[in-house]
Amino acid sequence: MTEAILLVGGKGTRLRPLTVNTPKPMVPAAGVPFLTHQLARARAAGVDHIVLATSYLAEVFEPYFGDGSALGLHIEYVTEEEPLGTGGALRNVASRLRSGPQDPVLVFNGDILTGLDIRALVAEHERTRADVSLHLTRVTDPRAYGLVPTDESGKVLAFLEKPQTPEEIVTDQINAGAYVFRRSVIDTIPAGRPVSVERETFPELLASGAHLQGMVDSTYWLDLGTPQAFVRGSADLVLGRAPSPAVPGRCGDRLVLPSARVASDAKLTGGTVIGEHAVVGEGARLYGSTILSGAVIEPGAVITDSLIGARASVGARSVLTGAVVGDGARIGADNELRDGVRVWCEATLPAGSVRFSSDQ
Repeated sequence: MTEAILLVGGKGTRLRPLTVNTPKPMVPAAGVPFLTHQLARARAAGVDHIVLATSYLAEVFEPYFGDGSALGLHIEYVTEEEPLGTGGALRNVASRLRSGPQDPVLVFNGDILTGLDIRALVAEHERTRADVSLHLTRVTDPRAYGLVPTDESGKVLAFLEKPQTPEEIVTDQINAGAYVFRRSVIDTIPAGRPVSVERETFPELLASGAHLQGMVDSTYWLDLGTPQAFVRGSADLVLGRAPSPAVPGRCGDRLVLPSARVASDAKLTGGTVIGEHAVVGEGARLYGSTILSGAVIEPGAVITDSLIGARASVGARSVLTGAVVGDGARIGADNELRDGVRVWCEATLPAGSVRFSSDQ
């Protein structure tokens, strides 16, 4: 069996206010903490031992997942006192690995939703006898990512940081955030200080003549770093576009958790999720949105591509598009909130206080 390390220590600053009270991997996507989907996909690929490298709000993971037996896994937790970066986190958990020096160890970034064929990545790693194998994906606009050009056999030629000019875009292949390391390579990462695998470990391995193999897998891939991407990923899980054995129910236009109450004439489409004990009033229309536990959507509200935090409320007839509403916030009736707005936790917007159209 293969073992895996999951890097879940990030602060999720780009996702705030979603991550004020909850670490990013524990924000619900399709009705369960996002991390559940990653753990379930690893288990389905034959992984049985997973080490979670935690840092920010580390204390919430273990009470939820325990020893992992409910998912058929053995989970261990290692908490960084000081953030160590991606490479430092790997080195910090190395003592918990059971693999021999030549064995493969899977590594996953905690904020990527992907349909990657995990078994195929391990098989490619073993076939090519690589030191490290990387999942690469192709994107139409690679400027926001690190580029990874390869030769015709898939060997990595270089690691290019985010390109600034058209001449620098030599490939559309990017590092997709899943790796297979030969165990002995993890032990060469410097201990006790921050290290980035992307900026330090991988370029140094390449310079020293190590064999780094890239495998392009262009199935579903989404970086859940922004609120809009997170909402999109949750909807895609519900719709069945992104594969996960952990979605609690059949795939379709909507996912309503059993304890939620939804008015019979409310319209829920586009992969909308209604969390535990949430309430959706008469005539409300929700498309592609996530409503977290205990939130209240009042009659006639229209919510599109938005995330409403736990215990928050959205007043009657309010219209939200591309909005994020923090835990416990109150949006009064007849407000209009547009793309990119973030309402902080526990904030209150009085009725009719934010509009983009006239009030007639």
